[in-house]
Amino acid sequence: MSQVAAQPSAEDAARQDQLVQAAIQEISHIATLPEITVKIIKLVEDPDSTAQDLNKIISNDPALGARILKVVNSAFYGLPGQIGSINRAIVLLGLNAVKNIAIAASLAKLFRGGQITPSFNAKDLWTHSIAVATTTQLLSKEVGLGLPDEAFLSGLIHDLGIMVEIQARRAQFVEAIEKMDSDANATLRGVELDIVGATHEQFGSGLCKSWKFPTSFAYVTGYHHRPLELPPNHRALASLVHVADVTAARLGLGYTRTVESAEPQPGVLDEVGLTQAQLDGVIEAIPQAMEEASTLLSPG
Repeated sequence: MSQVAAQPSAEDAARQDQLVQAAIQEISHIATLPEITVKIIKLVEDPDSTAQDLNKIISNDPALGARILKVVNSAFYGLPGQIGSINRAIVLLGLNAVKNIAIAASLAKLFRGGQITPSFNAKDLWTHSIAVATTTQLLSKEVGLGLPDEAFLSGLIHDLGIMVEIQARRAQFVEAIEKMDSDANATLRGVELDIVGATHEQFGSGLCKSWKFPTSFAYVTGYHHRPLELPPNHRALASLVHVADVTAARLGLGYTRTVESAEPQPGVLDEVGLTQAQLDGVIEAIPQAMEEASTLLSPG
């Protein structure tokens, strides 16, 4: 059975980090965020930026502007009345929320890639990612975390590291999936370590840092299988994504072999203050919420 070592030695950790950095450099010319999304991230990080500055950037990309308005006017936000301008959307939701919507809209395009192996399709991974995003957002409302757009985006990007493997280490990734297919007890992280040399958590965290995403997203991608290993003040989002990940897999939504157990890790539900009854309520709401999100974020 392929298991993940609890803590790699300093030497192994350095080698894995080197491997991750090399892969990310390779994909920088294959799969990257659109230039406009990078500009939006930089602008929102600048404390001197205004809603007007952000509006100016988005106005240069009518397709992105239309997609943002579509999301803003969806049931996802439940805002009263129809929002007809990007400026109004920014005023109502804030720069950060609009930035997250822009990132989510850009990411859909990275998950094109079709059938990688007989059992793995990038489209199924995107379906799973939308399911986890939707569930994370529902859970964040349930536990009163707020940040609905950040919770959604955290779920959407949690397996982003797999896309790095597909782009930069495809042959090894295919071999890893095939090895997992032949062993029902194998875990994705276990076979990735054996064959690729690092896990999708490591690749995902590395890519988030490379793309200058907020640190919270690097924690989610890097620790969604083991959120309690994070410092207590950084566990909330990663823990919600972990619960959402396991839940989506249990419901058979998209590609499900990324998870390692049918139940959340012991202690994670307590960590976020979630009862089984609340989780059951969220599960009932997933199909409708997911349908809405799938329409908004179709790769197009």
